[in-house]
This record gives sequence, structure tokens and C-alpha cells, in this order.
Amino acid sequence: MKFNKLFGRFGKDEKAFTGLESAIVLTAFIVVAAVFSYVVLGAGFSTSDTAKATVDEGIKQATSSIELAGDVIGVEGSTDNTLDYLLVTIQLTAGQAPVDIGADSSDDMLVVSYWDAGLYESNVSWNKTFIGDNDGDKVLEQHEKVELNITVPDSAKLQTADDAVNREFKLEVKPKIGATLPVTRTTPFDLDAFTVIM
Repeated sequence: MKFNKLFGRFGKDEKAFTGLESAIVLTAFIVVAAVFSYVVLGAGFSTSDTAKATVDEGIKQATSSIELAGDVIGVEGSTDNTLDYLLVTIQLTAGQAPVDIGADSSDDMLVVSYWDAGLYESNVSWNKTFIGDNDGDKVLEQHEKVELNITVPDSAKLQTADDAVNREFKLEVKPKIGATLPVTRTTPFDLDAFTVIM
């Protein structure tokens, strides 16, 4: 009888919870916490990378990758005081990545729009000539300049002397990546064969 009482008391006694069992439980808590923190940190890093990529792309689109490098030159047409072509020289802005501008307007890598008080053309034709040092490809890179020869739309030439002079017009040069470069000018009272358009 005394024997059963003695062992029955031991069976209900929780003082036998040993240090080894405590270590196992503590290790389990640490492993679960480590796995949970790894998952949370991984998700945070993934979100952070996505946000960084989005911000980088937004900055690329918002900042202008090209700028004017000189005057806008008007080229007189076969009829006196009509403007047939516009010569615009562009270069990369400081610190910008190279821009593929294509061979000419048929490549659609660089789009030029023209408008004035009576006309809007979303994609006028142009061709290019690199000025000075270049490596012979279609990509505008740092320290390179390219002259765009932009064709004024036929309906904007207006075949009378008075119509082509003292007329405000706007060009928008739009690369595939980067902000649009706006160019607003007014034709002078008289046009020479080559005229600086202010």
C-alpha cells in the first residue's frame, strides 16, 4: 500500500521536467522564430527590389535623356520664304544611358511631332547625320552629337511668302525611353537659304 502511494505521487509530480526537455522546447521556439523571420525578411527584400525597380523606371521615364546641342536651323525650300527642313542637333544629357535613335523615322525609335496654329503631325519624317566623333552605330552615346534633318509637313510649308514667316511652331522629339524634348521657335520675318530660328 505504501509502495503504490509512493509511486502514484511520483507519476503526478511535474518536478521531473528536465533540463533536456527545456532545451528541446527552447530550440523548437528558436527554429520557428528563425523560419518566420526568414520568410518575413525575404518578402520584405522582394518588395523592396520591386519598389526600387519601379522607382528606377519612373526616373528614366521622367528625366530627359536628350537635349539640344546648338541652334535650330531652317532650310529654305525651292519657293522663296518657305521652310522645307529644320536642322536640330541633339546630344545626351549628363549622366544618361545611351539612346537608340534608329537609322531614320521609319525605325520608330525616335518620333518627332510638329505642330503650329493650323496643323498637328504626330510623326514627321527625319533622317540623321552624326557630327564629329562617333562609333558608326545607331546609338547616341556620351560625347556624340547627331543632327536631325526634319522634314516640315507639306501642308505647313504654305506656298506663299507671308505664310511661312513669323509663325510659331513646336517640335517634340520623343525617344523610346526618357522624357520628350520640346522645341518651340518662331520663324523670322525673312528666310535665307539657312536661317537660325529663334
